[in-house]
Amino acid sequence: MFNEAHHDMATPAVGSITTVVRRRVRAGQDARYEAWLSDLLRDASKLPGYLGAEVQRPAIPSRTYVSIFRFDSLQNLETFERSDLRREYLARVVPFVEADAIWDQMTGLEVWFDAPPGTVAPQPTRWKMALLLIGLVFLLVEVLTTLARILAPNLPQPLTLLLVVTAQVCLLTYVIMPRVTRWLAFWLFSNTAQQKKDYPDDQE
Repeated sequence: MFNEAHHDMATPAVGSITTVVRRRVRAGQDARYEAWLSDLLRDASKLPGYLGAEVQRPAIPSRTYVSIFRFDSLQNLETFERSDLRREYLARVVPFVEADAIWDQMTGLEVWFDAPPGTVAPQPTRWKMALLLIGLVFLLVEVLTTLARILAPNLPQPLTLLLVVTAQVCLLTYVIMPRVTRWLAFWLFSNTAQQKKDYPDDQE
């Protein structure tokens, strides 16, 4: 699956809100839709509170694109949703898609998890997300704190804590979570709707 990222989508910002948009593109309209989407992302990047976007192109034979937008607050997201810019682009996209888009807002733990290809909505069950993060955070705190005490035993406690937290967040965001999510996708997303289930006509 081809992914196109705009701005920083790797680290969830505190208080940010993520919106997942799914659109089923008409057969043969992929190039025009992608051009439309590229223009939208370019113009959206100028909006207040815009933090970035990621586009997941569908795997054959599916024609459902997943676009993930992030804003720094619900207020700025709502401002975008009420804007003339959005209305203009919604009118322009009509010839390229089969139906209205499906919008999902995410503000919780799911922003840490990257859904596997073919998943309609990247939202694993919350208790599974919490359980996995509790286990990983506990393990990292134990390991990193022990290392910090060995390598820098005379470092002040607040600074040690800062280093441990910084290393933990970076490791979770850039190294651990992307891999663990892929390895445990069969469990994390086991109850998440799949495109072949929700869109049986994708087999065309």
